[in-house]
Amino acid sequence: MKIATFNINGIKARLNALCDWLDEAQPDVALLQEIKSVDEAFPRDAIEDRGYTVHTHGQKSFNGVAILSKLPLENISRGLPGDESDEQARWIEATVMGEQAIHVCGLYLPNGNPTPGPKYDYKLAWMERLYTRAQNLIRDEIPAMMLGDYNIIQKREDAATPDAWMTDALFRPESRAAFQKIMALGFTDALRAVDPHTRHFSFWDYQEGAWQRDDGILIDHILMTPACADLLLDCQIDKHIRDREKPSDHVPVWVKLNA
Repeated sequence: MKIATFNINGIKARLNALCDWLDEAQPDVALLQEIKSVDEAFPRDAIEDRGYTVHTHGQKSFNGVAILSKLPLENISRGLPGDESDEQARWIEATVMGEQAIHVCGLYLPNGNPTPGPKYDYKLAWMERLYTRAQNLIRDEIPAMMLGDYNIIQKREDAATPDAWMTDALFRPESRAAFQKIMALGFTDALRAVDPHTRHFSFWDYQEGAWQRDDGILIDHILMTPACADLLLDCQIDKHIRDREKPSDHVPVWVKLNA
C-alpha cells in the first residue's frame, strides 16, 4: 500500500499539477492539505475519473483537508477532537481497508505566526489536542499514522538556514517540545527510519529564489504507531514536483507499507 501526503496550496490552482502527480506516482491513498475550498466546490470529477473516492473537510479560502483513496474507507471523521467550537478545517481521518487495515489521519497543523500572539497560542493548544488523539492511536491495536503539513522544523538539519528560523513559530522551542512530546509516545518518523542521515526538505518558499538556492525546510512528516512502523517498506519525497509549472510550495511525501 502506498500512502502519500501533499500540501497542494489551493486545489483549483494546482489541479492539473495534482492530477499529473497522481498519474505518475499512483498512490493508493493521498492526504491533501490546504485545499482552500468548500466541500461543494472541490473539483471531484478529475480525481474520481482516476479511480479515487474523495472525502473532504473544506473551508472557504483557507485551510481544508481531503482524503483520496482507491481502497475502501471506513470510520471517516472530520475535525480534531477536543474543541467542538474550532471552525478551522485541519483534520480528517479514516480507516483504509486494504490487505491490512491502516488508520490514516491527515492534518494541517497551524502555522502559528506571528509570535507571540493568539495565533501561536492556538498552535500550541491545537498540538495539545493532537497529543491526546495521538495517545489514543497508540493505545488502539490497528496500525495508524498521522501525516501532513506539521509546520514544525524538528531539528537544525531540517532547515537549509536554521538561524533564519530561530524566532519563527515553526522552530520555536515550545513548538519543537510539543512535537517531541508526541514522538515520545512511541511514534516513528517514517522518513528518518528509512534514511536517518540524508538532509531532506519538503517546502521551499516562493520568495527570493528559495527553490533555486535549495533554501528549504522539512515540515511535512509521517508519524507511525509501532504497529504501523512494523509494516514500513519505504519512505521518499517527490522533490522533483517542485520544479514543475505552477507548483505548490510543498512536495509530496509518501510511504510504502507491507499492507
